[in-house]
Amino acid sequence: MRRRPSRLTVALLLASCALAGVIPGAPASATGRAQPASRATALLAGVNTAGLGPGSTPVEADHTVALAHELNSKIIRIELPWSLLEPRARGQLDPQALEYTDRLMNDAATQGIAVIAMIDATPCWATSAPARLKRACVPGERGAANSYPPAQPADFAALVKTLAERYGTKMTALEVWNEPDQANEKYFAGPHKPQRYAAILKAAYTAIKQVNPQIKVLGGSLVGTNGVFLRLLYKAGIKGYYDGLGIHFYTLSLASIRAFRAVQVANGDTTPLWFDEFGWTDCYPRKIQEEQGCVTPAAQAQNITNIFRALGSSSYIAAATLYELQDEGVESFGVLTAKGAHKPAFAALSDVLASPIGPLSPVTLGLRKAGSKVIASGSGPVGDFMHLEVFQGSVLRFRALFTLNRFNRYSLRLPGALGTHNLRVRVYMQWTGASGAAQRSI
Repeated sequence: MRRRPSRLTVALLLASCALAGVIPGAPASATGRAQPASRATALLAGVNTAGLGPGSTPVEADHTVALAHELNSKIIRIELPWSLLEPRARGQLDPQALEYTDRLMNDAATQGIAVIAMIDATPCWATSAPARLKRACVPGERGAANSYPPAQPADFAALVKTLAERYGTKMTALEVWNEPDQANEKYFAGPHKPQRYAAILKAAYTAIKQVNPQIKVLGGSLVGTNGVFLRLLYKAGIKGYYDGLGIHFYTLSLASIRAFRAVQVANGDTTPLWFDEFGWTDCYPRKIQEEQGCVTPAAQAQNITNIFRALGSSSYIAAATLYELQDEGVESFGVLTAKGAHKPAFAALSDVLASPIGPLSPVTLGLRKAGSKVIASGSGPVGDFMHLEVFQGSVLRFRALFTLNRFNRYSLRLPGALGTHNLRVRVYMQWTGASGAAQRSI
């Protein structure tokens, strides 16, 4: 069974226009400087692909890796549910699950594609779920009991040690669990979450490094940008037990990354971020799917290009994997349809993965009078807060922070107190700073 990842919900209309007041005499400001322009190594960029499910076959693994290769993907992220790898007892690995996983790891290595193996879903025999859920748990089938962490972290450590021994650096990174801070408890249920997650992360890290220190261990897969859960993890002692932190931000992705990084740095943590779930669903003309605004196929393609180009300039993001390769069920996040047809997003992803360096879509700005007020409208790249500043001469008279709509457009009515003459307006994206501003006068 493929998982349906939940989405980070942020109050998107913090402003279709969350406008500040008129600021008489305020100095001009270029809030939010650009990210570092160079990086020591290239961004490891790719896509989330179909993972291990009941009945997965080596042929499916071949097909998955072939598509990733066609996309110019340098890395793939797959889910390997513990409940399918070791469904009945510690040390009893399922032969069919291994056949699929062996083929996928070998295919990826042959094509030079790195693999993030995300392991979650505790099997029935190891779960800490309440007794009533354990009684209903069926080995090899996904149920409520699988969402609870293991009663004994050592059981999880034994499994990941076995995988590290079997695959070595064909498994570039092992990600410990999915979204333990997710409020719906779909992936990590029960009490004392930070402490219990820290325990399995420490156990997994120690076991893997004993076998192969080159395999990256990823903690997190966190969806919260306010830092509360991360601070609790620090308090539980996770520092030193991971090589990177996984993050999943679907809304205001770049702003969320920046906020998360600030929490890291404030707590003395400078390990890289692995941005391994993000994306857009081309379900327009519907409004919402999986808590995300539906966009058009063209917008999905443009967003993919812009986000990878923006990420490529950041020195602290090690890897980025788009969600996802192919549509499934009710979700339309894929660059392929459920039947395998190419969307515009497929070509966009292939192109940007092959040639990631390039400009983002420009910020645009138009001004028009509407009675006693001026309306500023235009568009910009996806993923961050936008800044609007209004000057009279060299004096900053008004500043606003706002977000784009789901089609990356905006329309803001300026306060009437500014009048309709002798105004200079500029708009820019916080990630790139004022150097990328659009500017007009009226």
